[in-house]
Amino acid sequence: MESPETSPLLDRPVGVRAGEELDLPALEGFFRERLPRFRGEIRVRQFPSGFSNLTYLVAVGERELVLRRPPFGADIKSAHDMGREFKILSSLAPSYPKAPEPLVYCDDPSVLGAPFYLMERVTGVILRPRMSIETAPAAETMAGIANALIQTLTELHAIEVGEVGLADLGRPEGYARRQVEGWSKRYLAARTDDIPAIEKAMAWLGDAIPSNEGAALIHNDFKYDNLVLEAPDLDRVVAVLDWEMATVGDPRLDLGTSLGYWVDPDDPPEMLRLELSPTTLPGNPTRLAVAERYAELTGQNLDQLVFYYVYGVFKIAVIIQQIYSRYLRGDTRDPRFASLIEGVRQCGLMAVQAISKNRINRLFD
Repeated sequence: MESPETSPLLDRPVGVRAGEELDLPALEGFFRERLPRFRGEIRVRQFPSGFSNLTYLVAVGERELVLRRPPFGADIKSAHDMGREFKILSSLAPSYPKAPEPLVYCDDPSVLGAPFYLMERVTGVILRPRMSIETAPAAETMAGIANALIQTLTELHAIEVGEVGLADLGRPEGYARRQVEGWSKRYLAARTDDIPAIEKAMAWLGDAIPSNEGAALIHNDFKYDNLVLEAPDLDRVVAVLDWEMATVGDPRLDLGTSLGYWVDPDDPPEMLRLELSPTTLPGNPTRLAVAERYAELTGQNLDQLVFYYVYGVFKIAVIIQQIYSRYLRGDTRDPRFASLIEGVRQCGLMAVQAISKNRINRLFD
């Protein structure tokens, strides 16, 4: 039987990228002061995937922990709030078994240059966009994983925020409008190129905001590579990662973000090349089928499904634009970011096609 440690899909760290090294002596001093129970040589490697907060594997003797910190060059006053993410995990972990256990938070930027926190490492399989066909799950297994993803999203939206101490995490009333306005401002602040499709989608979203809003705990970045799967039973989610954007708001916007990442096999080749998520592997449902299954499980009204999808695609475009802007400024040297502006353009085209055809599937028929 295949174990997590031998699975070819196990999420493994690599060497730390140039310019993203941690101050090892400072980290050792932090452990001595705040985590004295962890003794031994400290070794640091980096998880190479992801485009937002930086994630490191910190081995201390025989123990393995995960360290999260904001990306270098990011505005940590308005985003990448490590303290907020630590609070969310601290509230969820005692009652929600899919939340990793947080251990300690440091708000002193003199230690590692920015606030950070440490949490337990959950070992398992994470499906990344660039899997080889040889290591990809079989179609039947993939279908089970997709169903587990949808089930986990509905479970998350069913959490009683008051019971876990997160009722004050967000302001549900007017959430959709604040999100559209907020992401629009972030795009304009980070804009580097003239992309008319993005401008059109941004304007349309401002005019199409739903009047009936819901309220639930939402993750805001829910996709395959933020889920840890059990090996060898890949259709079981054991952990949900990356809670940096979680809040209380309309759960249909959370679904919209997931649908934005959900690329269908018949989407344009340019969209497939973005490799946002491994949703084109055989066995995956279409994004429309994902939305329909979610509605079946939750009873949510998805009459304005196009809005939620366009919102998700636009939000992803803004995130990509922000990263590309940091790359142009020289705040990061990660070579993956050099051509990200093409991703912004493609997300814009997907959004305007969905608006034009009033659907989220078969957008270029």
